[in-house]
Amino acid sequence: MLDVTRRHAPFAFAALLATLRAAAAQGSVIFHRGNDGDPETLDPHRTSTVAEAHLLRDLREGLVIHNMRGEVVPGVAESWTASADGKLWRFSLRANAKWSNGDPLRASDFVYSFKRIVDPETGAKYANLLYPIRKAEAIHKAAIGSSLDELGVRAPDERTLEIELERPTPYLLELLTHQSALPVHPATAAKAGLAPADPRSWVTNGAYRLKEFIPNSHIRLDRNPHFHDAADVKIDTVIFYPAPDLAAAARRFQAGELQLTTDIPAEQFKELRRKLGEQVRIGPYLATYFLIINTAKQPFDDPRVRRALSLQIDRDFIADRIWGGTMLPAYGVIPPHIGNYGERAEMDFRYASVLEREDEAKQLLAAAGFGNGVPLHIELRFNTTDNNRHTAEAIAEQWHAIGVETRFVETDFRTHFAYLRDGGDFDVARYGWIGDYSDPQNFLFLFQSDNAGFNIGKYANPRFDALMKLAADELDIARRAAILREADSIVTTEQPWIPVLHYSTKNLVSPKLAGFGQNLRGAIPTRFLSLKA
Repeated sequence: MLDVTRRHAPFAFAALLATLRAAAAQGSVIFHRGNDGDPETLDPHRTSTVAEAHLLRDLREGLVIHNMRGEVVPGVAESWTASADGKLWRFSLRANAKWSNGDPLRASDFVYSFKRIVDPETGAKYANLLYPIRKAEAIHKAAIGSSLDELGVRAPDERTLEIELERPTPYLLELLTHQSALPVHPATAAKAGLAPADPRSWVTNGAYRLKEFIPNSHIRLDRNPHFHDAADVKIDTVIFYPAPDLAAAARRFQAGELQLTTDIPAEQFKELRRKLGEQVRIGPYLATYFLIINTAKQPFDDPRVRRALSLQIDRDFIADRIWGGTMLPAYGVIPPHIGNYGERAEMDFRYASVLEREDEAKQLLAAAGFGNGVPLHIELRFNTTDNNRHTAEAIAEQWHAIGVETRFVETDFRTHFAYLRDGGDFDVARYGWIGDYSDPQNFLFLFQSDNAGFNIGKYANPRFDALMKLAADELDIARRAAILREADSIVTTEQPWIPVLHYSTKNLVSPKLAGFGQNLRGAIPTRFLSLKA
């Protein structure tokens, strides 16, 4: 099927250009933006990637959203209140909130949507983000005696939504900005399963509606006339182009074919900065670049092997030489700027010399049965970008010095993450985690043994699990932070995932694009942008 798509994509693109020229001639404002890759799905309850999040911010609107500064602001909900104990939240919905087909958007639509994502039959990987909601965890895990009707979400009337929590959750509003909390149109979701094969059948509630989806070519969104703030949406059409080839995306940007990119080829960063000046934007990002280790597989279940691999990675070299100074070396799981926290846990060898680390790595591998003609063979999987390839090559070269032989498996964005999501076998795999909300729990929950959706390396530590449960039940923010810090120190020591870098947001931004701003979430909703003539 992919081969057929690639054959037809050029013809689809030519037809798109003809359509856009006609639209431009009629005065329509058209925005061309690069995206990390093709989405695997646009069903908000089945998505898990940043590429999908960029699209969903345009297609759908939750109760609350992030503005261009990364602040939580009203979305479908125009206001909200919380009870004194923090366990009951009441949201008042806009009177003029509508779906793209003109249907009124009701509080009961959110009730349906929350039930849909925690329903085990939906197969949502992100359902556990909503576990703070009363009964959500029991329902999602299909506990005996639990039913969807017990979920702590109800609609006293069609403009009021109530969410009841298991416990006070300091990051609830941040959580509700996530795609897992986006609404779906009940009749459409039940009938079509939200497969975008026929955009005419799609009903959304965001500033834009789906017009065309051609894999490997483009996704076209047109302004939604029924959106409650449609009058303030300045861009009529936005075209997303999958751009995993960052060098090609940079060339298209310089040729004026793209007005925004979501990444920059690291090896070209200095030259692009010299040529383009302020069009190159770098900012902090709540995100970590990892190598996931398959801890359920020998010899990677041995913490000595994992530590040896981590010791030998020269993060400062990779951040500076491979990424051109656009990333920070990562010696811990949790990135800087995280909320509701104090000092982050970091590896005890951070300040050791490269030679000291290499000596210890060799000793650990020898103790694990490697060395003296017995190499450790590793298959390293990563998704295709120039930056990822150069990073993998640098790490393989560094590992070679301690007797590690590395073989690469390189696939496209969608294939890589689908393979990991579906439980494919691997040794080591490249992964990136972008914070969904500014709280350490959002990084540490990845390592819980019952997190089937994201604990890809199958890490299991009873003490860590117990600490995470204890933190979830702790109401005092300072005590909760101390508990999470202890859990953080466990995964930083055992390294089921090896943190390599902390991300920065890296964008090429046209001087014609107004309203753009970088934020810790990397949220760039098109509705807040405009194009100068």
